[in-house]
Amino acid sequence: MAEKEQDLQQVVEDALAEQKVPHVKFKGIDPKDIDIARLTKPSKETRQEWWGKGLTFLAIILIGILIVAIIGFVGMHGLATFIDDKVNIFHFLFSTDWNPGAGKNHVGAAAMIVTSFAVTLLAALIATPFSIAVALFMTEYESGKRVQLLQSVMELLVGIPSVVYGFLGLMVVVPAVRTIFGGTGFGILTATLILFVMVLPTITSLTVDAFKAIPKELRKSSAALGATKWQTIYHVVLRAARSRIMTAIIFGMARAFGEALAVQMAIGNAVLMPYNLVSPAATLTSQLTSQMGNTVMGTLPNNALWSLALLLLIMSLVFNFLVHLIGKKSK
Repeated sequence: MAEKEQDLQQVVEDALAEQKVPHVKFKGIDPKDIDIARLTKPSKETRQEWWGKGLTFLAIILIGILIVAIIGFVGMHGLATFIDDKVNIFHFLFSTDWNPGAGKNHVGAAAMIVTSFAVTLLAALIATPFSIAVALFMTEYESGKRVQLLQSVMELLVGIPSVVYGFLGLMVVVPAVRTIFGGTGFGILTATLILFVMVLPTITSLTVDAFKAIPKELRKSSAALGATKWQTIYHVVLRAARSRIMTAIIFGMARAFGEALAVQMAIGNAVLMPYNLVSPAATLTSQLTSQMGNTVMGTLPNNALWSLALLLLIMSLVFNFLVHLIGKKSK
């Protein structure tokens, strides 16, 4: 340490003697006035930098440990159905016989898997045109107070709890579906209409960001070539934002696929293969939320529910992978 201070002292003295920096006036400064020890100590800003980096790395490590712990915990309990209870994985995925309390030959989740995908795809299919239309209105056709009003409405829809959506579906949508289409009113159609409202703000917000990210020069170039407003939107804006719109749709599908409470209140919770849109059915999430408290840890019924949770976790990872894949292709 003393050698470093001596070397730094020598550098300072040489700089003062030779005045190698013309725009800095060293005249009147005595080399003895330079506090070499203070120059070699880390400053307050440097210590803050170290603390900031340390806390950041600590947070990253904790998040990594948490993610690994969640995946490991769900995976351990989810795989117990196939390892400890000897349930055939193909029977689990493709059989519609769901009654784990009756034995390992009655653990079939196909009906719930089909219903979950049907509800998710239908909700995204209905919500996407509305989301794109609203996003185009907010970015291409209107500005000012109307856009702020729509933005406030979207934020309000995001902030409404799931149980409120489920209660409104139970009190409003179920009777309407029963009156118009017959049946009990519970089923895929009712759950789809509720999820449509729930995923609409997610897809819309991301689509708005996608349209805003398109350079204005592209729109001006299209207009300079004589294209109309709609031609510019159709041939330039929508095509340029295509990958980002797909990302928004996938995020919306992930939101719909993982929704539990609102779907549980509207779909009927009957583990049956749906034969139409108004027959009672059950999704992976609705079955989990309704049955997890009625099983004993370590038993086959409980392990079967953990397998459903593992399947949901895998689907979440698949959705995230698709988002990253589309993002790389867009770049």
